[in-house]
Amino acid sequence: MLWLLIGLLAIVIILFYSYGTRTFSYWSKRGVKHDAPIPYFGTAKRRFLQQIATADIYHEMYQKYPNERFVGYYLMTTPVLILRDPELVKYVLVSDFNHFSSRNMFPMDEHPEPLLKNLFTSEGDLWKLLRQRMTPAFTTGKLKAMFPLIVARAEKLQRVAAEAAASGTEADVRDLMARYTTDFIGACGFGIDTDTLSDKNNMFRKLGQRIFRQEKRDMIVAILKYAMPSLMTSYHFFAPEVENIMMKLVKTIMKERDYTNSGRNDYIDSLLDLKEKGKMIGESLKYKKADGSPCVAEIEMDDEIMVAQVFVFFAAGFETSSTVTSYTLHELAHHPEYQRRCQEEIDAVLERHDNKLSYDAVKEMKFLEMCLSETMRIFPSIGFLQRMCVKAYTIPGTDITIDPGVNIIVPIKSLHLDPQYLQDPEEFRPERFHPDNVAYINKHTYLPFGTGPRACIGERLAYMQSLAGLAALLSHFSVASSISTRRKPIIDTKVLGVQSVKGGLPLALTARKKTQ
Repeated sequence: MLWLLIGLLAIVIILFYSYGTRTFSYWSKRGVKHDAPIPYFGTAKRRFLQQIATADIYHEMYQKYPNERFVGYYLMTTPVLILRDPELVKYVLVSDFNHFSSRNMFPMDEHPEPLLKNLFTSEGDLWKLLRQRMTPAFTTGKLKAMFPLIVARAEKLQRVAAEAAASGTEADVRDLMARYTTDFIGACGFGIDTDTLSDKNNMFRKLGQRIFRQEKRDMIVAILKYAMPSLMTSYHFFAPEVENIMMKLVKTIMKERDYTNSGRNDYIDSLLDLKEKGKMIGESLKYKKADGSPCVAEIEMDDEIMVAQVFVFFAAGFETSSTVTSYTLHELAHHPEYQRRCQEEIDAVLERHDNKLSYDAVKEMKFLEMCLSETMRIFPSIGFLQRMCVKAYTIPGTDITIDPGVNIIVPIKSLHLDPQYLQDPEEFRPERFHPDNVAYINKHTYLPFGTGPRACIGERLAYMQSLAGLAALLSHFSVASSISTRRKPIIDTKVLGVQSVKGGLPLALTARKKTQ
């Protein structure tokens, strides 16, 4: 009996080990260089245990194999290919997009959790139909209509900054700009005055922090969903409190507006206009007829899909913009000559516009935009892009074929900081983005918003809100390094999906002489 139990235990152990290593010959069979994987975790153990940020682990692999066009990796048992060649980046994101139309940021079945039905994480026909339906929500006319909402928050930002400057203490500009962007998203997204600038502990600020911060619950769920997705369908990636608050809030607002445009010119109004158009209909990305032509896809724009779009507008908008604006201030604090040029430009532009922020005024602040673009190169909010192979693909210039289900990583952070594409890439040089120089920047090595059919749809909105916030602050205040300032801030490994600094970005904030 004892030997039988030992034998059964041995079989269980062997099966368990085999399941957790079943794909680990994938890259060696294809002659692709990679680090040795360990059962279940693959080469991603430090990522799942929050010992290193995701973008940084890809950056390590990028630097470890400098002579390769691509490098193998295992996200648990999923084979991943990290690209090092801009030409391959172009193929994956643009030229051969039909092979890589999926982001596969989260393992999903045919019935994804509600908040994953957004434009950023959705797949297949839902993504394609959403993209074509959502594009009109980001036209120039829509952005101009939103701008008065931005100005009101920018003016409040000035008042809060004045209090911080008067106190003589350090100001955490990371927190300050996060509160500004949260207020902006509340107004432009929900039509709500969240007043986060006055109350940094309010519900919206806490909700924004909770979305990206991985707690123990999130870490365990993520590990199990990646390891055994078919057994974990009842557990959601996003915490129940995030999903419940977002669903209740957006549905309540839509119901109060009787599912019609309220005239507030916010994002929910735009979505309600789009919903009135009826079902989303278009050519299927996934299904073909017998003759090879695409089938017709039809999807109802229901409440869950509507909530998911507001969720991603809130989550992506506040986190990415607050990161890049605060890091721009961080760089300007260490480059006072560039800060002075920004302020001189802002002063001159505002003088031409009756000293009022406006859509047209912000569009004229070219040097400020150059500084913002250079910040996104040095410290991109999104440190990497991910795509999944959806049909067999032979890598150009090789005889290596990858199968559906293989993930592809475009390491944005690594490409931005590679000295073979830009001289002294670690240095902050806004002149790189002067109109006379920008042609020399390879658009497949500078990707803060991605490129191709799945490029960020909100790029112009992100620039608009970021430049308005920076202009509002720098027109009245100057920033400088202070006693707690780190020249190279530490990356927070517990923040999911985006690059974020640990401990904020403390700077000295002082009123400019002209405003005293």
